[in-house]
Amino acid sequence: MLVSTQRIEHDLLGDLPVPQEAYYGVHTLRALQNFPITGIPISTYPNLVNALASVKEAAALANHQLGLLPEHKLKAIVQACQAVRQGVAHDQFVVDVIQGGAGTSTNMNANEVIANLALEYLGCQRGDYAALHPNEDVNLGQSTNDVYPTALKIAAYMGIVQLVHAMDVLRASFERKAEEFKNDLKMGRTQLQDAVPMTLGQEFSTFAVMLGEDEDRLMEASKLICEINLGATAIGTGINTSPEYAPLVCHHLASVTGIPVTTSPNLVEATQDVGSFVQLSGVLKRVAVKLSKVCNDLRLLSSGPRAGFGEINLPPVQAGSSIMPGKVNPVIPEVMNQIAFEVIGNDVTVSFAAEAGQLQLNAFEPVIAHSLFKSVAHLRAGCLTLASKCVDGITANRERLQSLVENSIGIVTALNPYIGYVNATQVAQQALVSGQSVAEIVIERGLLTQVQLDEILRPAMLTQPRQSIVLR
Repeated sequence: MLVSTQRIEHDLLGDLPVPQEAYYGVHTLRALQNFPITGIPISTYPNLVNALASVKEAAALANHQLGLLPEHKLKAIVQACQAVRQGVAHDQFVVDVIQGGAGTSTNMNANEVIANLALEYLGCQRGDYAALHPNEDVNLGQSTNDVYPTALKIAAYMGIVQLVHAMDVLRASFERKAEEFKNDLKMGRTQLQDAVPMTLGQEFSTFAVMLGEDEDRLMEASKLICEINLGATAIGTGINTSPEYAPLVCHHLASVTGIPVTTSPNLVEATQDVGSFVQLSGVLKRVAVKLSKVCNDLRLLSSGPRAGFGEINLPPVQAGSSIMPGKVNPVIPEVMNQIAFEVIGNDVTVSFAAEAGQLQLNAFEPVIAHSLFKSVAHLRAGCLTLASKCVDGITANRERLQSLVENSIGIVTALNPYIGYVNATQVAQQALVSGQSVAEIVIERGLLTQVQLDEILRPAMLTQPRQSIVLR
């Protein structure tokens, strides 16, 4: 006699055969059939899977405390949720990241996987829902409309923490380079034209400061997403829950996750509003824009090796051309640029999806989630890659830096207080036409002596605010 490899499960639309080995059930199977969209399952985002398990565990604890869930079911559900948060059965979270239904398929997928894991812990067969039911027990006191956005916020918080850590790694890399290059004088540029001298260390320190500012902005955004609507159920009225449920489940969720979540003071508003996701997406766009600008600078500064700026060297990581021997391209900054372009596009998607919400619910949170999680994950990977495969290995072309400063017309600005704007302008014009250095012309015209020039053009005088010196 052959052993069946399928079990029959029933839903609103009828019966479907579900693979016996599957922890998901009929609702998940319907979603697999209905949404063959991206080919990317929700398990691609483990933070989301873990967040869903955390919400289910908190709900079980609250329902048991309220006398609504028996002890044996509580223990089985909690054990299943903790197993999922340790990585068990993540491959069973199979519905497509982009789906209709405001995330219902994701919530059903979580309910079914956790229920079937719990059934095994109870010694029952998968699909034996008379013993423990995905909706009646795992989803007790819940709706997709409060579970899904809460899980998104928990997952987003986890992602922000991971991204900030990666940004901190990159910031530290820039800080080390700023210290290494602190005495390397170079020409600063505005509008790609020679401006005034600075140090290469000052240039790299700005990259570090920019990252640090955005780390702060991300942590501010993380505080906004800590306000949740769990307990709102369908539209925010809390139907089918007791008055004690919302604060109780929030308390348990904070305990389970270690994240300082709070219950929104107005659950009807919180159930339809996705403003915190728009805010987070905007900050991610800010991070992307600034990182892309930094990478543009790295590509310019390293351009050459002989026909460009050639002020710094990026570490070579791969051959750059199939036709030009010896060519090495700035591929790591280039990949960071492309991540930034993607994040900017994701922000547009989030904006449109947020605007499209209607009345008491936004049905488009799945694409919001997909966009945010992509942005967070790719920015994190990009920061770590940029630090380890690029910034850590950057070296300075010191002779090139010195030569550019010595031959730059831009240093004439430092002479303004001593020879006057009119004389300085004439010197600059002559240098541009003749090819002579500014110093040569100033001495030739008798405007300053070599000793005086040497004192004025010391790096310390050129790269920070100083009182004008008294020339002798």
